This record gives sequence, structure tokens and C-alpha cells, in this order.
Amino acid sequence: MTLLDHYLPQFQFVERHSCDVRAAPASIIDAVATYRPEDDPLFRVLIGVRELPMRVLSSRPRPRQFGMEDFTLLARTEDAIVFGLAGAFWKSDFGLHRFADGTAFQNLQTPGIAKLILGFSVIPGAEGSNRLATETRVFCLDHAARRRFTPYWYLIRPVSGLIRRRILSSVKKSAEPRSVRELA
Repeated sequence: MTLLDHYLPQFQFVERHSCDVRAAPASIIDAVATYRPEDDPLFRVLIGVRELPMRVLSSRPRPRQFGMEDFTLLARTEDAIVFGLAGAFWKSDFGLHRFADGTAFQNLQTPGIAKLILGFSVIPGAEGSNRLATETRVFCLDHAARRRFTPYWYLIRPVSGLIRRRILSSVKKSAEPRSVRELA
């Protein structure tokens, strides 16, 4: 059983990406844990566009842009890390629901929301290379949430995929020793 299966064994939506990284699994997971997508200029622009309706329609300003601080670390091992998020993501303000930890995430049963996990795992490879895989899973807690989330998923999925691939590229660059990158 993987960490993903432990925290979200059932899901209706999934997205997977991977890349090879020439670094030790623990170094790769350390790079994932310290990565901040909000440091990526393209991410900031894309999230800014996503948050535009909220900024226009809301009378109260959001203090900061959406980022990793909105996720909760569910679990981490030497070769995997999983973050969780829950909310009505299709709403202009993401409709986020806070929870304290992995157990609270598993027990969350609020109607009308979706639960999302973002996981990274390292799969051993040959000749010092490892495969870093990322998987995003979403489970809508009821039919109403699924009906509202489905069009949102198909709208944001291409952008989400682009962001995930940029995360992998950045983590690879961070985790690999400079000498390995120069040889490639």
C-alpha cells in the first residue's frame, strides 16, 4: 500500500507525471519538501489569473496568493511525501477546508467538497538514476461536488499538468549535483 492509497484510496480524478533524477531518494524528497511553486514566475501568473474572479468579486482581499502553505503535509518517508487539500476548488476563493493532519484529512466528510492529495514518490532506477513520480488524486465527497468539480477539472487540468512538470524539472535541478547536470 502506498501513501497515496492510504490517504485517498478512492478517487474520481487523477493526473500523473514523472522524470528521472540522478540523486539519492532522500535528497529528491528533501528537494520536493522545500520546493515552493510560488517561487516560479509562471506559477504566480497562472494562479493570479485563477484568482482574478476572487479579487474582483470579493470585498475582502486575500492576504496572499495560493501556494504550498494551503496544503497540509499528510506523511513523509525517505522515498515519498504526500500533501492534502480539501475544498470547493471551483469556487472563486477555492472554498478551502482546514484540517490538522493526515487522520483529520481521512476523517473529513463535509458534503459539497472535494479532497485532493498531491504525492511524490521515488522509484529506484538503474545506474544511479531514480524515477520521481508525482500523482494528484481528487475524490468528490458527494454527487453535487462531483458535478461542480468535473468541468473545473477539465478546465484546469492542462495548466495543472504544466505546473506539475515544472515542479518535477525544478526538483530535479535542485536534487541533482551540479556535475551531473553539466554532463547531461
